[in-house]
Amino acid sequence: MRTDVLAGHWKPGRKLLMHELRDRYQVGASPLREALNRLASEEWVVHNDQRGFMVAQATQAELDDLVNTRVELESLAITQAFARRTPEWEEQLVLAFHRLSRTLRSVEPDSYEENPEWERQHREFHRAMLSGCQSELLMNFCDQLYDRAYRFRQLAAKKAYKQRNELDEHRAIYEAILAGRLQDAKELLAGHYRKTASIFEQAVS
Repeated sequence: MRTDVLAGHWKPGRKLLMHELRDRYQVGASPLREALNRLASEEWVVHNDQRGFMVAQATQAELDDLVNTRVELESLAITQAFARRTPEWEEQLVLAFHRLSRTLRSVEPDSYEENPEWERQHREFHRAMLSGCQSELLMNFCDQLYDRAYRFRQLAAKKAYKQRNELDEHRAIYEAILAGRLQDAKELLAGHYRKTASIFEQAVS
């Protein structure tokens, strides 16, 4: 259920009806309520005593706040990674980019249909890029923000598909890091996230 909320199967603001959840997940009411309560504690769904559970809204203001926070935290992570630069970190990043570059963005060539393998490689690339910070606490925060950003990316993905070349954006960040251009890497990463925010704004306007 969490995956479906993040992927946009259950749209923001939609009421989650128990009979629909039972049909989709083939489980009884008790495990569904337990799952819903957990998602509510993580703020993916909202519980109202009078109206039951509904999917949390996804607003432009929330995304703007998320992007600004990601830029600050990940800029810190990259700065620390540069200061602690190791051959192992570079090798991990090279491998992650290579795998991402060889994976199709969508399983359909002419329209967007999520490719789970691309999503996995995309996450691995971003984690590899930040992992050189050598801070487990900072990486945990970045992972949480990645999950929140994933939801917005999925909501905007159909609009964004073929309007941007994400591989080129990733390549530019990757090349800046390997070349030791810290400021360029941070600016390119910020631009990468802010482009997603602008596409989401177009998609919901």
